[in-house]
Amino acid sequence: MLNINKLYEISQRLKLIFILVAIAIVVVSTLFTNRLAKSLATEEQKKVEIWAEATHQSIIADENTDITFISSIIQGNTTIPVILTDTSNNVLSSLNIIEPKTNIDDFYVSEISKFSANKPRIKIKIDNTVEYLYYDDSSFVKQLYYFPYIQLGVIIIFLLVAFFAFSGTKKAEQNQVWVGLSKETAHQLGTPISSLLAWVDLLKMRHKEDKLIVEMEKDVNRLRIIAERFSKIGSKPDLQIVSLNETLLNSVQYMTNRSSQKVAINCHLPEDEHLFIKLNVPLFEWVIENLCKNAIDAMDGVGRIDIHVLLKNDEVYIDVKDTGKGMDKRKFKVIFTPGFTTKKRGWGLGLSLAKRIIEEYHGGKIFVKQSELNVGTVFRIILKAN
Repeated sequence: MLNINKLYEISQRLKLIFILVAIAIVVVSTLFTNRLAKSLATEEQKKVEIWAEATHQSIIADENTDITFISSIIQGNTTIPVILTDTSNNVLSSLNIIEPKTNIDDFYVSEISKFSANKPRIKIKIDNTVEYLYYDDSSFVKQLYYFPYIQLGVIIIFLLVAFFAFSGTKKAEQNQVWVGLSKETAHQLGTPISSLLAWVDLLKMRHKEDKLIVEMEKDVNRLRIIAERFSKIGSKPDLQIVSLNETLLNSVQYMTNRSSQKVAINCHLPEDEHLFIKLNVPLFEWVIENLCKNAIDAMDGVGRIDIHVLLKNDEVYIDVKDTGKGMDKRKFKVIFTPGFTTKKRGWGLGLSLAKRIIEEYHGGKIFVKQSELNVGTVFRIILKAN
């Protein structure tokens, strides 16, 4: 079992390493892309300055000046949005800007404010006239800034898809293993149990007053119930409306008779009502017995187990509290993983089966409500009330 726990820890570490590597890729990509975007933004600023000077030269050029090259510079700007204004911020011209059909003046006021917040305006002086050129990053540079976040989103989606696909596959494999193992266990137990029941009947006929035979019969019948429980794994459970109080008391009585006198198991039931809910009794008793056995192990055979039942908002809360060693919060979910155990003996399947029985077969919930080291643990089961 220690090997299984180590494998689980290794798998958790691998997942953490995988996530850290993905984060590192995004961080490196973000830094590189931002650096590239800033370099391109600087180059675009230089182009805007050249464009502004070309505009200036085209305005002051006389009829003898060849402005062919200047015109090519001005017309070469097809990506960088620019707005040319006077000293009162009245728009003289604009380029690479999509104007709205209405509220044009308000639109340009907003654009000039936005441009000036991101980039310094360029002053163009023509004789005694002063004009200002406002500009912003091209759409290409803006896309570069957004690219790392898009990449991060893609990686997150990929991780989620991979996680759910892996979890679904793993869960399906576990289901097949559970069903196969349970059915085979029930099948293998069936024949010797039938033989034992026959031998018990024979002994009862020959020794009618022997009380030990009666106790033996109880244990053999218990084996039959256990085999029946295994046979139900993987099949649609037969839920019937039964008394929760009676079912819990039967489970407690069974565990009390087979536990040390140093272990006290007490059931605290509502005094004013007898709760009836839908249960598969053999499977539900299995859950309670597993929780009690784990509690006894955690207490090293000395302590107290209290089972509290509460009806609230059409739900039944069943708390199983022990005075055992307790556990760290990091183990609250891990303990329900198949094969995980802190004991030297055992397969680590009890809590996993309990979770499967409560959540998949009864549509309820089971979890660690609270736990404190060297104080104890409380498991909570939530079931729907009828």
